[in-house]
Amino acid sequence: MATIRITSPILDPVTGLPIVREVLAEELSAPTVTGVRSVLAEHPSHGLTPRRLGSILLEAEQGDPSAYLALAEDIEEKFIHYRSVLGTRRLSVSQLDVTVEAASDKPEDIEAADLIRLVVADDAFADVLYDLLDGIGKGFSVAEIVWDTSRQPWLPAGIVWRDPRWFQFDRTDGTTLRLREPGYAEGRDLDPFKYIVHKPRTKSGIPIRGGLARPACWAWLFTSFGTKDWLSFVETYGQPIRVGRYGPGASKEDMAALLRAVRNIAADAAAIIPQSMNLEFVEASKAAANAAVFQGLVEFFERQTSKLVLGQTATTDAIAGGHAVGQEHRQVQEDIERADARQLMVTLKRDLVVPAVILNLGPRDAYPTIRIGRPDTKDLKLQLDALKGLVPLGLKVSASEVRDRFGFADPDEGDELLGAPATPPSQTPPADPTPAADAPALAAQGAHGPDAVDVMVDELLADWKPLAAPLVTAVLAAAEDATSAEDFVARLVEVAGADHSGALVDALARGQFMARVAAKVGAAGGDDAG
Repeated sequence: MATIRITSPILDPVTGLPIVREVLAEELSAPTVTGVRSVLAEHPSHGLTPRRLGSILLEAEQGDPSAYLALAEDIEEKFIHYRSVLGTRRLSVSQLDVTVEAASDKPEDIEAADLIRLVVADDAFADVLYDLLDGIGKGFSVAEIVWDTSRQPWLPAGIVWRDPRWFQFDRTDGTTLRLREPGYAEGRDLDPFKYIVHKPRTKSGIPIRGGLARPACWAWLFTSFGTKDWLSFVETYGQPIRVGRYGPGASKEDMAALLRAVRNIAADAAAIIPQSMNLEFVEASKAAANAAVFQGLVEFFERQTSKLVLGQTATTDAIAGGHAVGQEHRQVQEDIERADARQLMVTLKRDLVVPAVILNLGPRDAYPTIRIGRPDTKDLKLQLDALKGLVPLGLKVSASEVRDRFGFADPDEGDELLGAPATPPSQTPPADPTPAADAPALAAQGAHGPDAVDVMVDELLADWKPLAAPLVTAVLAAAEDATSAEDFVARLVEVAGADHSGALVDALARGQFMARVAAKVGAAGGDDAG
């Protein structure tokens, strides 16, 4: 009797297909002992020729990428340099900091962000990122989500990488991925909310032609030819030529003994011959020059592979150019890293964030974003300094946005919260009913009450807001109009050059003059008293 599966009224925002709740917790694309999803694979790299490689790549374009994907896996195992640089590129992204940014400060958006933080909190999430970045080489990568629906909230019990050979592209558009399934010649549609499909854009076009393994296959083929010739050369000319010399009276037995000695001395490093005979070792001086040809060929394709995967060679080979060239090449690698991380963020939001939020909280207009990247410590310090100076002046900033920017989670109800230290009570003295007649009287107060300079400071600060209003307005306008931290700094320089603080400067100048007079009079009075 066939199993009846009830579809949900929830629809996949991308495909419009209804969600089948029963399959969320099932493994739909697990490997099988036989059939189209076997873990056993052919190895098309054995005896590969340029003609056969061209045929494999053509088959992949025409809708059957099985041999190409198996070959891509083969060269990762056999082409040491390719595996090294590709692993470097994948690891550089998968070990980056992962944060979750709420769509807004609304309570429902903060709740959604907290939900996604539970999804990415597991340390194993870095392995998920690494597996998805397998698409850099092959053109696409697939991970199946197995949901835990036994408790609330529904979260992934596992995100399992699936062999790309178990999938195929739609022959019409070349981009829609389908699951290989017995009885489905063109493959079966992927169930909604079950798969994370990452298609890195290393070039424009259909995904199967975008993987770096495609050009790397040619580099590996030519490198393997050069390596084989190099090994044959070394086997023949890697040791000096042994020449045995015998005298005119040598017998056949002596000649046979000398021949055995010549043949065995390379392997045994020892031999005995009659005293009347001798051995000579003739160095093949031209052989070293010929060996450099094979070495140069292999190293050339390795450098081209470094450029293909990392965009440069400085981080994989010793090159001339010094520190400046190394810094420039490192910047190229960081540009690629940011691009890989950005594309991965788009994939995770579409195939992981949106399903998790819809299944638990329902559909909405905006969803949280998973951020992947290195923290810009210089930029964060600049923003922190700006907040410390501008918030007290009245700049309105979203607290949730600040927490997301600095990597702090939104506090839960009942959490112990950190805050600014309590401000001590004001020590402002009571007003003196007898106004000071002159500066000596102000100085004389120092012996019986608050310092005269402090009194004048309090008087000046009493009306600081209207005096500073033009400057504050200009700074706030610069903050609102700025498009970046660097743009804000540039606008602050312009504000500093403009005359927004004339009245404030005049007041400060008058206060400074009065303070000097009071100090001098007070000092003179102290000397008389002494």
